[in-house]
Amino acid sequence: MEEVVKRFLDYVKIDTQSDETKQSTPTTDKQYNFAQKLAEELKEIGLKKVTLDQNGYLMATLAANTDQEIPTIGFIAHLDTSPDYSGKNINPKIITNYNGNNILLNAENNIELTPAKFPELKKYTSQDLIVTNGTTLLGADDKAGIAEIITAIHYLIKHPEIKHGKIKICFTPDEEVGRGADHFDVKKFGAEFAFTIDGGEIGELEYENFNAASAEIKIKGINVHPGTAKDKMVNSMLIASKLINSLPSKEIPEHTEKYEGFYHLLKIDGEVENTYLKYIIRDFSEENFAKRKTYLKDIVGKLNQEYGAGTVELKLKDQYYNMREKIETKMEIIELAKKAMEKANLKPKLKPIRGGTDGARLSFMGLPTPNLFTGGHNFHGKFEFIPIESMLKSVEVIVNIAQLNAEKN
Repeated sequence: MEEVVKRFLDYVKIDTQSDETKQSTPTTDKQYNFAQKLAEELKEIGLKKVTLDQNGYLMATLAANTDQEIPTIGFIAHLDTSPDYSGKNINPKIITNYNGNNILLNAENNIELTPAKFPELKKYTSQDLIVTNGTTLLGADDKAGIAEIITAIHYLIKHPEIKHGKIKICFTPDEEVGRGADHFDVKKFGAEFAFTIDGGEIGELEYENFNAASAEIKIKGINVHPGTAKDKMVNSMLIASKLINSLPSKEIPEHTEKYEGFYHLLKIDGEVENTYLKYIIRDFSEENFAKRKTYLKDIVGKLNQEYGAGTVELKLKDQYYNMREKIETKMEIIELAKKAMEKANLKPKLKPIRGGTDGARLSFMGLPTPNLFTGGHNFHGKFEFIPIESMLKSVEVIVNIAQLNAEKN
């Protein structure tokens, strides 16, 4: 317990936020600096072939300790934390033997983590929790994954009686801005399958995710003095409001769950002359995903018919696809993870990811990569927390996967 907690607390204090406005890889130098620190740590605990490329991808190998022919397995986590909330000067707190009541995160601003707002807290009564100080995110997404992978690998090194095949690990940059797999070298990595350790609450096992697209919309208006505007002014913001109201009002993140898709307005910036909208489109079904994109195109087409060609410009870009298509032909990987959880006295919680991970793109790049829990909750904000027992179970599951992978071959 001390080892995984110490690692985690050390890692989260290092600011590694990615930056979607930058085109470099990694998008921030601080991610690369963190990778350099981790590279030295991996060498110290005994890993081989530790490499850090110019794009910030850190890879390492734990050699097999048996002569059996065993498929090479990989474990992957990401270096960056989300730009959605401050990741600078993180000062986590440990709540020992949580009593089930409100947790005061920040007395100065009276910020509390409460079971009323976050009822899942009650599941962890009598456990130790790591929380924020109410001014930053925590960084369990995904520094918990990094700490858990390294701790599990170190455990295997210290316990050679546990037989395992070759194990590869990789820590990637820029996952939070959707670029974590952009420069991932699948051939160099050399695993036959892998797991991202990037999920949420204890027991989660995910091999389905959204199909995803981004939509950037530029609307051109005509600005003249409002006193003489009749039949001349074209207000781009009002056209934008028509577009927004033409989309299904209930098909937004606030009103959807499970396998329901949505349109999500991320940004709006407007004035009479020009308005800019940024949407993301999400759906699990390939058919419904295509319908959503077509529906948006049709709205744009109708607005251009009404206001003139070129008034509304739409730029659609597919981002990633549902990895189920690639995983369901290799369900032995999922069965392996389920058995590893059961061996750790956990009940696997198979659920779809209402988002995406590096594993989604890697699966389409030839590396089947479902996602496993880190134990964290409420990622990307000041109410993020992680139970220490969940972190320990993640370490145990990783060790079990390595051991069971050897036993089944």
